[in-house]
Amino acid sequence: MDQESLAAWLTLQATAGMGDRTLIRLIHCFGSPQAVLAADVAQLVRAGCNKTVAESLRRGLTLEQRRAIDRQHAIIQRLNIRVCSFIDPAYPARLKAIADPPPLLYVTGDWPMPIEAAVAIVGGRRATPTGRVVTEQIAQELAATGIVIVSGLARGIDAAAHCGALAGKGRTIAVLGCGIDRTYPPEHRRLRRSIEEAGGAVVSELPVGAPPLAHHFPRRNRIISGLSLGVLVSEAAKESGSLITAKLALEQGREVFAVPGPVTSEAYRGSNSLIKEGAKLVESAQDIVEEILPQLRTGLLQSLARSHRPAVSGESLGKDDIAVYEVLSAEAQSVDMVIERTGLAAAKVVASLLTLELSGCIRQLPGQQYVRL
Repeated sequence: MDQESLAAWLTLQATAGMGDRTLIRLIHCFGSPQAVLAADVAQLVRAGCNKTVAESLRRGLTLEQRRAIDRQHAIIQRLNIRVCSFIDPAYPARLKAIADPPPLLYVTGDWPMPIEAAVAIVGGRRATPTGRVVTEQIAQELAATGIVIVSGLARGIDAAAHCGALAGKGRTIAVLGCGIDRTYPPEHRRLRRSIEEAGGAVVSELPVGAPPLAHHFPRRNRIISGLSLGVLVSEAAKESGSLITAKLALEQGREVFAVPGPVTSEAYRGSNSLIKEGAKLVESAQDIVEEILPQLRTGLLQSLARSHRPAVSGESLGKDDIAVYEVLSAEAQSVDMVIERTGLAAAKVVASLLTLELSGCIRQLPGQQYVRL
């Protein structure tokens, strides 16, 4: 976006009383932000603008507001931030079609990005080790087929989704609840760099410098679902903000998926509730791909089938290894539990666990807990 257009967009957004829907309506009517700024009060009112807002627009910004816009310009240039407007050809078509699309997107990383096949993955910030492993595995399988993974860079499930996409050598988009020049939570700066370096993108609708305030995140969620064909909720408690994303997805006509969990676990109350209400139960990436297949480009399902090879081969593993593998599951189990369930000697179980871990069949979690991949 050229500097004149950006200044015009920022001027419109800074005008008192100018909401996103009014702004987009005016752009549709006049064709460009510069044309909106050039219109008189009568023309603006005929286009659906409130008279008070129209008069404020004609008066122009205060000196302090103009200085604030100049500061935003300087930061955008210094950090090489891309700004994509609602009328830009690079603006995602699926997001543009929702009821209240953001007028501007601030982006770092690779943009524009082909995101015709995208799935959002969201969930609780206080994720269990099992929830993180399952989420990462599903995201990895989806990303390996070329599906873009969209999430919010938050702690817990969001971070697992992004990490899984990176492990699958795919692309992922992180949608922030703060200005694009900030990273929240701050400990995810390295993850953010990895996303950008792997050909992914970090996106925000908020102006440069905006802090991560609580009310920003529910609004942010409509972008996560709006970019996607469907939303997977993985390990969400009953009051989780992820359920807001699922609700928005339904309103936008998106598919909703959920990973089931133990009925006694508070961490899965929200996810299990979604399944009772009609969300598709998901145990693997293929459950998602099969549901959204009609909307995907040819070949994605075949790609998934090729990439999802059986984890255990009788030719490479011994009888004890296979016995240990078969008693493991997505639920974390201790070494003692595996010994009890297999009936094998402790030394044999420990040796098999090491073999399976080196083969990429299982993963060790903190506290010497193991899960099957």
